[in-house]
Amino acid sequence: METKDCIRTRASVRDFRPDDIPRKDIDEILEAATAAPCAGNVQEWRFVVVKKMETKEKLAEAAFQQTLVKKAPVVIVVCSDLREIGDAYGERGQSLYSVQDTANATQNMILAAWDKGIGSCWIGSFNEKSVRDALVLPAHVRPLAILPLGYPASVPYKPGRKSLKEVVHEDFY
Repeated sequence: METKDCIRTRASVRDFRPDDIPRKDIDEILEAATAAPCAGNVQEWRFVVVKKMETKEKLAEAAFQQTLVKKAPVVIVVCSDLREIGDAYGERGQSLYSVQDTANATQNMILAAWDKGIGSCWIGSFNEKSVRDALVLPAHVRPLAILPLGYPASVPYKPGRKSLKEVVHEDFY
């Protein structure tokens, strides 16, 4: 699929078929994540691939009962190693660059998955401590996104977007 088509047709998928995703495809999606731009090429992102139902259930609960998390065949939790980015950029690295870098990686995964016909839904609403506990994350690793992945069970709803005229300003606001 052409990049522009992938970007334009992608939509959040919340209803998945139970079909497994081949490990080769998961690895290619993760490789796309690691190709994302990041501050100073620190690459502090960390990814936890979850397939076990027990862990997915804990993540769904941590995400305020978003059941799509446990229904997805694969869930990738995107994290940042705050110690690593902090060593490079101090507090700004920990508070800002970690979020920007993992957001770039998450978007790359979403597009790489969609290119393979695999749907996803970016989840940012969750209790960090509960996710940390479910995944046994060390204290210096912060979970920043939960990404359920699976083949869509139906055609996803694609909401409209604001026009460029509504969101773009020239030279100044």
